[in-house]
Amino acid sequence: MSGVAPDREFRLRSVLLATDFSEASETALPHALLIARLYGAKLYFAHVVPPFPLPGKAEADLEAAWRNAHDLEHRLLQGGSLAGLQHEFIVEQGAPWEVLNQIIRQKKIDLIVSGAHGRRGIRKVLLGSVAEQIFRNADCPVFTAGPDSHLQSRVGGDLAKMTFLFPTDFGEASLDAIPDAISYANQFGAKLSLLHVVHTAASPESFLYKASLQMLKDLTGRRPLNVEPEFLVESVSGPVSKQILKTAEALKADLIILGLRRFQHVEAASHAPWPMAYEVVCGAKCPVLTLRC
Repeated sequence: MSGVAPDREFRLRSVLLATDFSEASETALPHALLIARLYGAKLYFAHVVPPFPLPGKAEADLEAAWRNAHDLEHRLLQGGSLAGLQHEFIVEQGAPWEVLNQIIRQKKIDLIVSGAHGRRGIRKVLLGSVAEQIFRNADCPVFTAGPDSHLQSRVGGDLAKMTFLFPTDFGEASLDAIPDAISYANQFGAKLSLLHVVHTAASPESFLYKASLQMLKDLTGRRPLNVEPEFLVESVSGPVSKQILKTAEALKADLIILGLRRFQHVEAASHAPWPMAYEVVCGAKCPVLTLRC
């Protein structure tokens, strides 16, 4: 298949967990620890205290944040979660995304792990302001433990039984992301299930189904996988995001991997368009890894 990205390893030397010491951050914490350990990466814990206009309040909030950081570090050290891991706690004050973006650039972060505060708006689930800013604006890969991802997380269990779902429309971003998706699955020893969703009814005997299945196989043909992959072609008349979520739930997927195109205006992204990807992150019962290509 022409245009397929060359083989490469998905390398992580630095992982940043964006934390506010909340339940959502606790959901993301085991993922950050496991990823850093598997890759031998340095793990940064970053908390940003929003500015406060009242005199003296900013200093008090900053001191409280540092106490929370020290308490978390002590708990993780006592429990052995940080044993053998390089780590650093960072607490700063300012506009959350602006400060986080500075940290990301200064520390040369390769992957951001973020938890999300789920809340429902008029017509959809929202991630929460900071998680959404990270998801939309970060240039590096982002691992988001969404509002419902705690319902189906097997972090710390048998990694050999993990399943990662990679939806693709065979667009440019998908072709660029597949080597990293394969490398990431191999690092975890997980089975990679590749999914293509078509908007036309396609029986297993139809040309569309067979052609789509062959294109999925071509994506992995030159890249060895440690676990035999799975290829899925599904028909849908409604939103693609709903079919992705339905398939992930049926597979009991431990992770959904999406390729996204870097654009100045994210609405112009190809492959998993940003609105669709956002719906997947908000609705998934497992974390979602978005790869910027």
